[in-house]
Amino acid sequence: MWGDRVIVERKEYLEKLIAWKDKKLIKIVTGVRRCGKSMLLAIYQNYLKQHNVEKGQIIAINFENLDYEELTDYKKLYNYLKEHLVTNKMTYIFLDEIQNVPDFPKVLDSLYIKNNVDIYVTGSNAYMLSSEIATMISGRYVQIEMLPLSFREYMESTGSMNDRGIKYAEYLQNSSFPYTLELKNQPNEIREYLEGIYNTIVVKDIVNRKKITDTMMLKSVLQFIFDNIGNPLSSKKIADTMTSAGRKIDTRTIEKYLEAFRESYIIYQTKRYDIKGKQYLKTLEKYYIVDIGMRYMLLGSRQADAGHILENVVYLELLRRGYDVYVGKIGTFEVDFVAKNSRGTIYYQVALTTHDESTLQRELRPLQVIRDHYPKIILTMDEEPEEQYDGIRRINARDWLLGLTE
Repeated sequence: MWGDRVIVERKEYLEKLIAWKDKKLIKIVTGVRRCGKSMLLAIYQNYLKQHNVEKGQIIAINFENLDYEELTDYKKLYNYLKEHLVTNKMTYIFLDEIQNVPDFPKVLDSLYIKNNVDIYVTGSNAYMLSSEIATMISGRYVQIEMLPLSFREYMESTGSMNDRGIKYAEYLQNSSFPYTLELKNQPNEIREYLEGIYNTIVVKDIVNRKKITDTMMLKSVLQFIFDNIGNPLSSKKIADTMTSAGRKIDTRTIEKYLEAFRESYIIYQTKRYDIKGKQYLKTLEKYYIVDIGMRYMLLGSRQADAGHILENVVYLELLRRGYDVYVGKIGTFEVDFVAKNSRGTIYYQVALTTHDESTLQRELRPLQVIRDHYPKIILTMDEEPEEQYDGIRRINARDWLLGLTE
């Protein structure tokens, strides 16, 4: 606790920053607004002070704070930072929400070539790493993609690993945004807070940046994505659905909106992968959203969607664990997730329950036809001990989310 604040250390992200400390690379922490980037930098600065870094060696600027508005001019920012560098010691520079500074790569580029400078920046929009900007600092940065709280972090914040079922429901309903921990048992306040994040993302990160004029249509498309998590979608399908509902829109506009949603980290696109042909497919992607609490805020509680909601939670957890995630296709069958990293591949099916024999067989079949020897797992909410079916594991999803089983 810092004062009355509930502090989740975000250990995995903190360890990444510590691992890159003093390395000649710009550390860029990206992620949706209010996912905890600023708090992570504050926790890391605290770590530095506890490890022999003097207060004067740390320069921290948050560009959403009006106190620093003058420094959104890149030349003034550079001069300010240059004047405050510590001679013959490492200076740690933290620039929060850097996308508010036009031409910020020029500042980073100039600081990078100086000795004894360690640079950390955050941003809430992937536009900041668009091709022309990335080219300017190419090879000079490492990106750390941050998400809101995992289920394990949420459980740890409660001080107990008991009552997992109740707390999983709370985690979904109350949202995974860290500040909502302080609003526990205050559903109206949580709703207002989530509405604030949602509207800020739509207006600041999308409408203003992309010069979008039809805000109502933009929100309608975003709501449609929220309502169709885990369903195969194409820009044509979305356009046709919106048009048939009396809101005429073309596929190019849909594609522009989808790109803007992805850049603001409010949705994630998952492409399809042909397991047998080992190639990526260009049609019918699936979309998942950054926070289920925000979905409840927009759409209300729909119990019938519990399976897709679990799928969404599993998808985000796979991203947290450093996997590239795809929807698998093998013949006429679909595998929910193909998770790949440098160590190999894991196949996942996600189902609320496999108590019904026909459901179990339906979930097993796509995994059974895969001929390689990578791990194959079915995640369910069933409470029974782990079972295996010819090498395919069925394990409890909450235990998996908490890291209690691999």
